[in-house]
Amino acid sequence: MITATTLDRRELLRFGTASMLLAAPLCRSAAATPTFEDRSVGFGKAKSVLMIFTHGGQSQIDMWDPKPDAADHVRGEFSPISTRVPGLFFTEHMPGIANVADRFTVLRSMAHEDLDHGSAVYLALTGRYHARLSSNPPPSSSDIPTLGSVLSRIPIGQRFPYQAIHVNGPALVPFEPSPGQYGGVLGTAHNPLVIGDVTQGPLAIPGLTTNTRLSDGRMASRMGLKQQLDKSRLQLLANPAVQENEKFYNQAISLLSSRSVRNAFDLGREPARIRDRYGRHRPGQACLLGRKLIEAGVPFVNVIWNHSNRGQDRDPTMTDAYGWDTHNDIFSSLKDQLIPRFDRTFPALIEDMDQRGLLEETLVICMGEFGRAPLVAKESNFAGSEPGRKHWASAYSIVLAGAGVGRGQVIGATDRIGGEVITNRYGPWDVAATIFHALGIDPGGHYTDPLDRPYPITVGTPITAIYS
Repeated sequence: MITATTLDRRELLRFGTASMLLAAPLCRSAAATPTFEDRSVGFGKAKSVLMIFTHGGQSQIDMWDPKPDAADHVRGEFSPISTRVPGLFFTEHMPGIANVADRFTVLRSMAHEDLDHGSAVYLALTGRYHARLSSNPPPSSSDIPTLGSVLSRIPIGQRFPYQAIHVNGPALVPFEPSPGQYGGVLGTAHNPLVIGDVTQGPLAIPGLTTNTRLSDGRMASRMGLKQQLDKSRLQLLANPAVQENEKFYNQAISLLSSRSVRNAFDLGREPARIRDRYGRHRPGQACLLGRKLIEAGVPFVNVIWNHSNRGQDRDPTMTDAYGWDTHNDIFSSLKDQLIPRFDRTFPALIEDMDQRGLLEETLVICMGEFGRAPLVAKESNFAGSEPGRKHWASAYSIVLAGAGVGRGQVIGATDRIGGEVITNRYGPWDVAATIFHALGIDPGGHYTDPLDRPYPITVGTPITAIYS
């Protein structure tokens, strides 16, 4: 797997020489294609979308939707605390997030039917069920494109060389890339740019160092020579593989030749106090880079909070390795590794974007692929010595902010044990529709693949309740 952090300057110009064959029927849909009746509520409010993808399955009961009156084996070890929103409670280990609860909406009524990480990540990042429900399939050229890849097929205005960038990726399940993160039927030319560990140096893409940059004159001269050489191969441009390679080449040239583009990837330009505020760890610096990329005009940025859904199995001493898949040791993992960083970085991101005015034009979504079961129990086939919670897709919580989303509100509710949705049920297909709706794109429309086959943009309905 080639990611941006592994590319030097020469490799950037060779990026993407391989291509995928394009052939497959549509994957199974979750609902009928919606009618698009109301463009007024939230439509076109966002210039960009920033997703914080917490894959592995955050526990709704131990974080966003505590159930203090439930039995011990349901409510767990944590107690609730009040937030800045009267009547809204989070877990006791989230005081930082509780302090900014008046700047976002909590949606407690997400649900679907997929119970394994690979296919559920695919569902979360494409808005469609995978053909193999509750499984861990590898990525395929027959996959539905990830949400950001669809944007590269829809004319929304070119403000950056890439329409979609995934940071701290790819998402591993637990050590192999999951499906749903790539261009799929659109081909590799529509893959998001994938940036890995951004803590290895100030530049997220090491090949973009200023001392390797050609002068404007020399760059123009070389591009002129390239154009002359290209005249002899015009007939090749009808070949899809050549077209894909040409797109990669042009993107690499933009990265190398634009100072503003290079600066967007340079965390070293941020003041030390800002970097400290986000946290000097992988998810913290990834979120900071996400903010910088939004500021630079990238339409869709997916910050993958934890690169592995449960890397703690391989190295329980490395907090960066921890994912939210807490089958065992859930309370110690949440209290000591996962929530402290999340409670520092996520409010820092919300406050920073709000102070810079970016929340006015950016839809921020924090979500995973599902939640955790309303039963605390030890699982013998997983590492760990203390009880945890199984996968649970019948009820989980996500957070939305910015671009007109209401502040300090709660949408939907679960039953007394947090196991089932009882009001305002939504699914990942509706989140996908909300994203395109916010960007001013009809979520009931279509795009075509390189073979001119039509695909619906989404199969969901925008969650307009978040704008009330």
